[in-house]
Amino acid sequence: MWKRTAFVLCAALFFSQPSWADLAHSARSDVSIINKAFAPGEKLTYNISWSSVIEAGVSVMEVKSGSTINGRQTYDLISTTHSVGVVDLLYPVSDKIVSTVDAKELYSLSFDLQERHLKKTRSRRMTFDQARGIACDIVNQDPPEQFKIPPHVQDAFSSLYFVRTLPDFTVGKTIVVNVHDSGKNWAVEVHVLGKEKITTPAGVFDTIKVKTYPKYEGVFMNKGEIYIWLTDDTRKIPVLMKSMISIGSIVATLTKMQGVQEKP
Repeated sequence: MWKRTAFVLCAALFFSQPSWADLAHSARSDVSIINKAFAPGEKLTYNISWSSVIEAGVSVMEVKSGSTINGRQTYDLISTTHSVGVVDLLYPVSDKIVSTVDAKELYSLSFDLQERHLKKTRSRRMTFDQARGIACDIVNQDPPEQFKIPPHVQDAFSSLYFVRTLPDFTVGKTIVVNVHDSGKNWAVEVHVLGKEKITTPAGVFDTIKVKTYPKYEGVFMNKGEIYIWLTDDTRKIPVLMKSMISIGSIVATLTKMQGVQEKP
């Protein structure tokens, strides 16, 4: 179950590969951004469990101010995941992602992954030249590969933060976002299902429930469904994430939030 444990369990789990659409259709990662959802200092902590029974790991997502690149301010979106308990004894996991995005437009500038599963390690670095429309991908020590990308494309992790800034989560609506990962460009669909009240150790939340279908390289190689509950406000904080697998489900539950934007 944990052989491909979540380097993005709290994020790219959104975009593991839901229902894919052709990029020729209306992908919307090039829209004007008004970010009322998050800012540097936000830190979200999640408990990861199997079928809400066996505690398997802890994951933290945080936003930090990045360096200035070509005169533009950036954000560093950071995800760290490590196994705990019995899982840590049987199959220790430690993953870290740093996604750097333009602070104003929120498109991806780079994506760095460092993962250790048992005794195996893997690194990956993608850089995005948005002006030239080119992504450069390096896995471990392999020769770099270049790929064409659409304007304002997201990586698998930044895509979650981009979606959080979008204003329209009408029930029944499908949200489409351009994502580049594994050498391919995808128009990713996220389906808005409805509204629910959710209780976690971090509090009680009015949420918007969305669904997506994972097929991406990475966390979940099965074809199960993923459900995500986002706070029903401008922050769109993920408070619960659940992936259905053949032997149950993998659940990420918000346990603590720090430095979040004030609730409107």
